[in-house]
Amino acid sequence: MSVHAALFEPEIPQNTGNIIRTCVATCATLHIIEPMGFDLYKKTVGRSASNHLDHADIHIYSGFSDFAQKNDGAYFFLTRYGKQPPSAVDFKKQEKDIYLIFGKESTGIPYALLKDHIDQCFRIPMSEHARSLNLSNSVSIVLYEVMRQLDYPGLSFSEVQKGEHFLESYDLCNAPE
Repeated sequence: MSVHAALFEPEIPQNTGNIIRTCVATCATLHIIEPMGFDLYKKTVGRSASNHLDHADIHIYSGFSDFAQKNDGAYFFLTRYGKQPPSAVDFKKQEKDIYLIFGKESTGIPYALLKDHIDQCFRIPMSEHARSLNLSNSVSIVLYEVMRQLDYPGLSFSEVQKGEHFLESYDLCNAPE
């Protein structure tokens, strides 16, 4: 079973760049459902992705029906109209790939699509004074909840870039100020 994040018609390149980075960090596949409000390979996305594009598994689709035809799995839709938090979904029980679907920044996922999948809709709990969270923050919250439930499959529990024992061997006397 694999975990996937799907962006429905993303509009802001910096959000998508941050989501690319999160997908690389969680070993999740990213699916982008067009139209996009930007060119995926321009610098604005690359800066936010922090040069993670080389490690990202990204698939692009011409619309939701194209996406649905090519991807069989358990679909979950993030929407403020959902009636349960992501923690209420038991992702360990899923037998198929998990697809977390996030709407575009301005309007979310179309109501008709949500209504067709009402039992697979969930929301991130928040105060009554907030309507929504930033898209890239929402993807991070939900992806890491799924990873937590699945015991972080394929993710490292130690620092890989500088080494697991970096802090223990760090020399305070010769450290740059």
